[in-house]
Amino acid sequence: MASEAGDDSFPSLAALSALFPLTSPIPTLLSHPALLDPEHLTTEHDLARNPDQQQRWTQHIATLVEQVQASERTARGKATNEERATLGNKLSSPEGRLGLQKLTDVYERALAHQPRSFTLWKQYLAMRSSYVLGKATLPLKLGAPKKKRGEDGQGRSMVEWLEAGRGEIDELEEGERDVEGSWEGGLDGVVGWEEWRALAAVHERALMWLPSMPRLWLSYLSLFLHPSCPAPLSHTHARRTFDRALRSLAPSLHERIWRIYLKWAENIGGETAVRVWRRYLKVDPTPTHHYVTLLLSLSPPRPLEAAKLLLNLSRRAAAGTYKSPEGKSAYHLLGEWLEVCEKFPEETGVDEEETAKLRAQREKDDKEKAEKAAAEGDANKTAVVPATRGGTRPTPAGKPSTSASPYDASEDPLSPTLLDVEGIVRTEGLAVYKDQAGRLWTGLATYWIKRGEFALARQTFEEGISTVVTLRDFTQIFDAYAEFSESYISSLMEGLADADEEDVEDDEKEMDARMKDFEELMDRRPFLVNEVLLRRNPNDVQEWEKRVALFGNDDEKVAETYTTATKTIAPRKATAQFHTLWIHFAKFYEQGGVAGEAEADLRSARKIFEKATQVPFRKVDELAEIWCEWAEMEVRNENYDEAVKVMQRATTVPKKAGSISFHDEKLSAQARLFKSIKLWSFYVDLEESIGTVETTKSVYDKIFELKIATAQVVINYANFLEENEYWEESFKVYERGVDLFTYPIAFEIWNTYLSKFIKRYGGDKLERARDLFEQALEDCPPKFAKPLYLLYGHLEEEHGLAKRAMSVYDRATSAVENQDKMEMFTYYIAKATANFGLPATRPIYERAIESLPDKQTAEMCLRFAALERKLGEIDRARAIFAHASQFCDPRSNPDFWSTWNSFEIETGSEDTFREYLRIKRAVQAAFNTEASYLSAKLSQVQAGGSAAQEAVNGGAEVDPMSALDAATNSGALGGAFVAASKTSGVKGNVEEKEKAPEQGNADEIAMDDDDDDE
Repeated sequence: MASEAGDDSFPSLAALSALFPLTSPIPTLLSHPALLDPEHLTTEHDLARNPDQQQRWTQHIATLVEQVQASERTARGKATNEERATLGNKLSSPEGRLGLQKLTDVYERALAHQPRSFTLWKQYLAMRSSYVLGKATLPLKLGAPKKKRGEDGQGRSMVEWLEAGRGEIDELEEGERDVEGSWEGGLDGVVGWEEWRALAAVHERALMWLPSMPRLWLSYLSLFLHPSCPAPLSHTHARRTFDRALRSLAPSLHERIWRIYLKWAENIGGETAVRVWRRYLKVDPTPTHHYVTLLLSLSPPRPLEAAKLLLNLSRRAAAGTYKSPEGKSAYHLLGEWLEVCEKFPEETGVDEEETAKLRAQREKDDKEKAEKAAAEGDANKTAVVPATRGGTRPTPAGKPSTSASPYDASEDPLSPTLLDVEGIVRTEGLAVYKDQAGRLWTGLATYWIKRGEFALARQTFEEGISTVVTLRDFTQIFDAYAEFSESYISSLMEGLADADEEDVEDDEKEMDARMKDFEELMDRRPFLVNEVLLRRNPNDVQEWEKRVALFGNDDEKVAETYTTATKTIAPRKATAQFHTLWIHFAKFYEQGGVAGEAEADLRSARKIFEKATQVPFRKVDELAEIWCEWAEMEVRNENYDEAVKVMQRATTVPKKAGSISFHDEKLSAQARLFKSIKLWSFYVDLEESIGTVETTKSVYDKIFELKIATAQVVINYANFLEENEYWEESFKVYERGVDLFTYPIAFEIWNTYLSKFIKRYGGDKLERARDLFEQALEDCPPKFAKPLYLLYGHLEEEHGLAKRAMSVYDRATSAVENQDKMEMFTYYIAKATANFGLPATRPIYERAIESLPDKQTAEMCLRFAALERKLGEIDRARAIFAHASQFCDPRSNPDFWSTWNSFEIETGSEDTFREYLRIKRAVQAAFNTEASYLSAKLSQVQAGGSAAQEAVNGGAEVDPMSALDAATNSGALGGAFVAASKTSGVKGNVEEKEKAPEQGNADEIAMDDDDDDE
């Protein structure tokens, strides 16, 4: 090969090997005179006279190191790339090789006089290592700051150290390494074998003098991590050296050795790595999971040992004696174990025959233990844990077992015994992690598929589908089952193309069978989903109805489903509408099947209803629905007598009916059924339709006797009697109703009763009608008084005296609610005007003004003033305006003041107008407070001021509160002055603000110019 200059050929391997060894035997001044530099003669003579002064040796070494480094720098670029790749950066030049010998000679002479100097040995070993190992790209910086230690103050754990740079764990930082790593420019282990051996020998000599120094041991052990380390050193010799280090150093320093030891073992691999890891796990089992990963990455892998270790970790995690450094749960570890079994089924698990034997033995043991526990009566005194090692082991509750666990081959990683994968999945997986059944069933089926046991795989899939209780698990198993079926059919089709003629027929039959099974599986999916939901909640009535619908017109399956549902569902735990299931079951027989093609079987339907009436429903209404539907079925089939008999049975009153409360949940629905108003209402409707008046009346009377009648029942009973022209009896029913109920329910009955009575008799029984009204109004709340008073007044107007009618209306004005008084006074005034003329309304107006609220008083005063003006009483009208002014703020009620202003202009004089203005200013002053002003402004904004109108008409939107703030804060006089008038003689706020900014008193009331003349 050509050199960089293109002149010299690359030296042969033998020629390069001949350059070594350089330091063995140790070069001296006698054997290598060239090592002595004339410049250093004085120093050498001084060192010869004072060999025990370490400082002088150190100074001489430092000087020599500088000269050697300078000569090496001058020699850079002379060596070829091949020489540097083989000999390293420093030893590829003659100057570098000579420098190594010079430094070796000086250090050896210094150490001959100072053999226990740790500093000299450390520097010497570092110098020798730099020439042989090369430059470390990950150097060791002992002076660098330490990485933040954890909460326990121990820094990284062994797991974090081993996993550094993988996943979420950070790479090692400066100050965390104990050894150098990732070198470049080192000496080839074959060419420089003698030099590598000499370097190891120097480390041995150093440790002979200082065997307890961990830094020397770490420097020595770092040789074995170098990728160019010769095989004679990096294998057996390295392992023995690691063992010597552990024996020599204190136990507190062992972790630093083990970190390098385990890293070296992973690089070596094979049996050595396994044995080293086994030794360490006896000391610290924490990184067991890392060891499992190592076992699976070996060539060949060791899946059985890995599976047993994972199984052991899962069991310990479930028992609470192990906590995964990665935070993995017991189920997570069991899932990883199952993945190993899926990937290596032949190496980890037993075959089909052995599995069947173990399954039979496990079932036998469980049965014997169950029988023994039942016989001894210890079922409630022992806490039985799921079998994890060939069965269950009962332990007395509250007393932990003190006996040592028996030997278990499934936990011994050194045992060649294969695992019972199916038994472990069932006892330690499915029995414990029921919410993860989908993953466990699919994993077990995959295990059998990998072993080629396809029949067992299908059996496992079917068992999983028929036992899971969640849709998530079902979907997971079903999808895996369908994918397996498709792939199996595809493989059969591919095999047909290459099969012999003799095997074609068998393969075709197999493929047809598998195709049929696959189609059936797809067709069964809705039924399987329904079964999952019913297993999760067998009391779900809606799901049972859906299952009935799935069978379509298959009457046999529908009847079977209804029968199973009625036997399975617990009435007290059933979801809503349980009674509808029985009703639909009975209708199924009544209609002659789903499609109605068979004959109607009323006998079977009656049997279903008979059974349904004995079911302990949670609610009485459900049982009542059953009886009503039974009677309706008889009516539909024109068995009217049977329908009446059914209702008579349903409404039978027990002997101790008085002590039974309808709302007592402790009693059964059957015991409280006779007080169901729903049942009695249906019975009444049935009697009204097909019975006689007498039978119907007897049913109604029974309802009243049981005290379960409602207002609607009272009205229905009265209407029924009215339709049959039993007028007085219907009125008696109303009276019984008002005795049963109080207001507000009694109001509806009274309202209907009085209306019907007036319609029937009119004025014929006036005194009786008056007595009824007085009874109705005696305890009537104000909220319901208004309609009754109006009806009473109308009666007096039509059939009585007008004076009595006015008396009724007068009573109404004080009996109704405040919000209805205004309307009542208005109606009263209208009736008085019609009957007695306008003058007769004056006392009514006066009473209204006294009793109405302020706002409504002002409105009533306006009407009163208009009346007086119409009658020509101007002074009385003016007095009414003056009286009403005290209730009307000019800012919030401008309509009142504008009306008065118009009145004075049209009918008054100058004096009366001045009096009007004076009163207005006085009222303004009285209302001129902050609270009243804010109330006035808020009412203006709510009523829709100019800004709000602008927003409505398409302008900018106005927030009412913002408009209020703007209104209260605008103008210097806005919150303290209100204009007395807007007539021509008085100027508004804005004009006064602009023309008279010097005004001193903001609260001064502006006066008209005419007032100055007085």
